[in-house]
Amino acid sequence: MDAPGTPLPEIDESLLLRVLVDLLKTPSPTGFCDEAVLFTEKVFRSIGGVKVSRTRKGGLLVSIVGEKDDAPRALCAHVDTLGAMVKTIKSNGRLTLSRIGGYAWNTVEGEGCTILTRDGRRVRGSLLITTASSHVHGAKTADTKRDDDTMEVRLDEKVASAAETSALGITVGDFVAFDPRVELTNGFIRSRHLDDKAGVACLVEAARALASAGLKPAQTTYIFITNFEETGHGAASGIPAGATELVAVDMAAVGEGQTSNEFSSTLCVKDSSGPYHRGLSNRLRKLAEQYRIPHQVDIYPYYSSDGSAWWKAGGESAVALIGPGVDASHNYERTHIDALTATTRWVLAYLLN
Repeated sequence: MDAPGTPLPEIDESLLLRVLVDLLKTPSPTGFCDEAVLFTEKVFRSIGGVKVSRTRKGGLLVSIVGEKDDAPRALCAHVDTLGAMVKTIKSNGRLTLSRIGGYAWNTVEGEGCTILTRDGRRVRGSLLITTASSHVHGAKTADTKRDDDTMEVRLDEKVASAAETSALGITVGDFVAFDPRVELTNGFIRSRHLDDKAGVACLVEAARALASAGLKPAQTTYIFITNFEETGHGAASGIPAGATELVAVDMAAVGEGQTSNEFSSTLCVKDSSGPYHRGLSNRLRKLAEQYRIPHQVDIYPYYSSDGSAWWKAGGESAVALIGPGVDASHNYERTHIDALTATTRWVLAYLLN
């Protein structure tokens, strides 16, 4: 039960999960986000009472009229994910890749993938080490260093030469999306790319819950869905200049030495870019306490967000960062519905106060 203050509208967990799963299954490596942005746009438009537009970079800007308009606010989350691009077509018809985003090769070794060709074809394959068979290579399978030169895509096509692969329409620069492998079990959501499609789903459900309850945010609010966060400049532009505050909603890193967990939302007070805005962070913390929202406070040494990108680009808004706890970030990730609902309720508390 909420503490005294503006009651929070009910969250529909089934709708939240439906949006999240559908979004996770929509490929969107950074630079190839049109389908995911279009999906998110359609969901926001179905809510009603919001204004939706695109930025020149292809991001999505949603505007919600508030009770007041003297101190507009913004929230953001990113729909782009880790991925790769075709770097070379090898003489044996296999592919080498150039990574998009910060991850280690071993975290995607053995994963299925889709090559998204320039002409719209989708070619399936798997990412493997060049010495994958231990029956052929013995100890080299384990000992081979995983790097740009030793990882390759084995295509699920009858190809054995560069010419045969090229005939499929595959060219250097084609995008490659790794399979998310979404599974829901006992309240857990296990999938690649919860960073940050979980945050996007939380913002969608917060907007839907607000509209369903016939409520307006305390201030006119912009929700910015960015599409270049994993390469560091998602929110560097696109946030309306009048926004006085920006709350980035992105995954919280769970692991040794961190307070974050999979069942709470987390307020990140500092990451690799430095401290976030103390005043806004403290206000969010008080809202979480007031509404009894399960939350943690944490610092991430190897992390940056759209909020820090906005500041580095000269944004003058106060910036804070919250998000659901995600285990094994930039790997095969996992969170829990409790963390998603906590984050969504925290967003609603911010919107209404």
